[in-house]
Amino acid sequence: MKDFSDAAFSPDVIALMTQALDGAIAALPEPVSSTHVTLLAECVLRAAKTGERDPAVMQRLALLELQIMPRV
Repeated sequence: MKDFSDAAFSPDVIALMTQALDGAIAALPEPVSSTHVTLLAECVLRAAKTGERDPAVMQRLALLELQIMPRV
């Protein structure tokens, strides 16, 4: 996972980020790999760090980023 040690979020924002991540994971077909979860989480963290607070937007951003990433 990328380094987000300089990021700090309030409990309210963490709840929104959790909602976004849970929604993004639920949208993927089973089985969901730990790599996909990590990539989704990194995107949600980046979005929140830049000020995004809408969980639906964070979820869409994470899913779109995962979709356009080169396959590993």
